[in-house]
Amino acid sequence: MNNNLRTYGTPPFDVALLHGGPGTAGGMAPLARELALHRGVLEPLQTASSIGGQVEELREVLEESAGHPVTLVGHSWGAWLGCIFAARHPRLVRKLILVSSGGFEEKYAAKTHETRLSRLSAEDRGEVKGLLELFLNRSADNHDADFARLGELFFRADAFDPLPHEPPEVEFSLDIYKSVWGEATLLRRSGRLLEMAREIICPVLAIHGDYDPHPAEGVERPLSAVIGDFRFILLERCGHKPWIERQARERFFQILEDEL
Repeated sequence: MNNNLRTYGTPPFDVALLHGGPGTAGGMAPLARELALHRGVLEPLQTASSIGGQVEELREVLEESAGHPVTLVGHSWGAWLGCIFAARHPRLVRKLILVSSGGFEEKYAAKTHETRLSRLSAEDRGEVKGLLELFLNRSADNHDADFARLGELFFRADAFDPLPHEPPEVEFSLDIYKSVWGEATLLRRSGRLLEMAREIICPVLAIHGDYDPHPAEGVERPLSAVIGDFRFILLERCGHKPWIERQARERFFQILEDEL
């Protein structure tokens, strides 16, 4: 079995979940366990330090462990990865579901960061600023624990009404984040990310919370203009992780069950 893969439920594996980050492998485990009550689910762990490497990892997993077109459910960065993968390997993707995706045009990027900071206390904003400055130091040693701490701070800004929950065991990698996200931001800035989305031929559904700091219009407007079979659902009273949101969780899972 591939070391970069977790499986849930019983074959056939018709669904693959793509975690966010990048560099936060394992973050989709709670969603995987829930969906696996009725089907086989794959949770690939993206460990490559380039977009091309992560696409290749995913191709190998799907060909070896599924062997047929699957529904890709990508969260946050995983939504972008799902779009890139579906454009490059259309024969392996039956449907694409984008959950809490980042915006597909550069003009929405600053708004995400501003929204997050506006929701944090002055103390937390200062800590975020310090961590981000630390990450810019290319000569710094491994700071995976600091990267995990940044995720904790952002969670405070991203969630609307979260249920009590046990955080999944996530393998944080700042090196993977900096390398892959650096490539990804260049793709968005150049317009290539949206051009890749134009090449997708499978049905695409985007699910987004109205409290998500990533602006919903940054997903709906660009993708509706370039993807023929595209739908968008906005969840009310919902932050960045719908599966933990008290007031949106039930509708979120009902939508997924209807789509899978």
